[in-house]
Amino acid sequence: MKLTFVGCGYLGATHAACMAELGHEVLGMDSDTDKVAILNSGKAPFRERGLDEMLTRHTSSGRLKFTASYAEAAAFADLHFIGVGTPERADGDGYDLTHLFSAVRRLAACLKNPAVITVKSTVPVGTAPRVRDLLHQIAPAGRAIEVAWNPEFLRESFAIEDTLRPDRLVLGFEAEHSWAEAVLRRCYEAVVRAGTPTVVTDWATAELAKASANAFLATKISFINAIAEVCEVTGADVGKLADILGHDARIGRRSMRPGLGFGGGCLPKDLRGFVARAGELGVEQAVVILREVEAINNRRRERVVDLACRELDGNVAGKRIAVWGAAFKPETDDIRDSPALAVAERLRELGATVVVTDPQALDNARKTHPELDYADDPVTVVEDADLLLHLTEWPQYSHIDPRSLAARAVAPRVIDGRGTLDAGAWRQAGWTVRALGRP
Repeated sequence: MKLTFVGCGYLGATHAACMAELGHEVLGMDSDTDKVAILNSGKAPFRERGLDEMLTRHTSSGRLKFTASYAEAAAFADLHFIGVGTPERADGDGYDLTHLFSAVRRLAACLKNPAVITVKSTVPVGTAPRVRDLLHQIAPAGRAIEVAWNPEFLRESFAIEDTLRPDRLVLGFEAEHSWAEAVLRRCYEAVVRAGTPTVVTDWATAELAKASANAFLATKISFINAIAEVCEVTGADVGKLADILGHDARIGRRSMRPGLGFGGGCLPKDLRGFVARAGELGVEQAVVILREVEAINNRRRERVVDLACRELDGNVAGKRIAVWGAAFKPETDDIRDSPALAVAERLRELGATVVVTDPQALDNARKTHPELDYADDPVTVVEDADLLLHLTEWPQYSHIDPRSLAARAVAPRVIDGRGTLDAGAWRQAGWTVRALGRP
């Protein structure tokens, strides 16, 4: 098939490349001409495992191209995916749909033939009818334009796998047996044939799918972190407790990792957006638990700051603190709502000299947090440090020999905010080890 993807950020560039991998001819469209040039060179303007290789392969073959022209995109295909960003509103109360409706308007003005517009952007429930009305009002093709909703469930650093081999495919339509359903089934034929469960539903259910999934995931993470607070005052081990709970098939161990909590560009935003929309619909009491989910998550960051102060005799002012990690999770350079940087910034505000290292995210961190100090190497960053904080669980950090670090630090003290260091080995190497939720 021929298809386009409007909005070539993290979601769009990945989806466009993966659709080319499935054999389709794909045109990516983004109004940022610099981004378009980078993508046409076979590179992504962000880090995602395996994506550069896939972009290079398909831009070289001619199966994948990128443009900044809505007119070119409209003429290229009759199936258009929209995946522009829907950031949090400036007042923090729901999604900002400015970019979405701008893209719909500009694409609609160029649509002269029947087409399927498939939205993948995360939105508040009730957005689909507004998109349909706008398309029918503006597009020369009028009511020959059909709207579908196809939420994405990508995990950063696993985005290619999640696109080509998703754990479910959700397709939302206005009515049963629509032309749009036949078009999308053809587009995703290889994915469905591989055994992916497919749920065909209405617009509202499809719109709710992504935010609901993220709200549940956030709840699971915050639950185990709430239990970690109890463990810390009782001497229990939250890691072993999570293992015990995980053996229950109704609960499961996956994603129930105690530690510093979640961040990134989706989970926090979608959690707040879900609550905001529930309030607009008059059912905020039904999701009041989600406000506490966010509060628990934010408390984890303050807990690390409190532990740092305690380890440094109640005052971090004038102390040198080394931080392992800037990205919100490993295998990405994404620092949006990074718990690691939030802790680092708070300690700097309290008077500490904070030196941060990260394998991939330092360039982004320097741009947004120039007030922090940075180092390229996780070993040298410990030099003359009064305290080491392990705040992003990059696997290479767990492989560093703690004995080689002890002599570099002013005092061998570490707070493991992610619970992935071998506490026994670090203690044997002379370190004082504190970990969230563990003795």
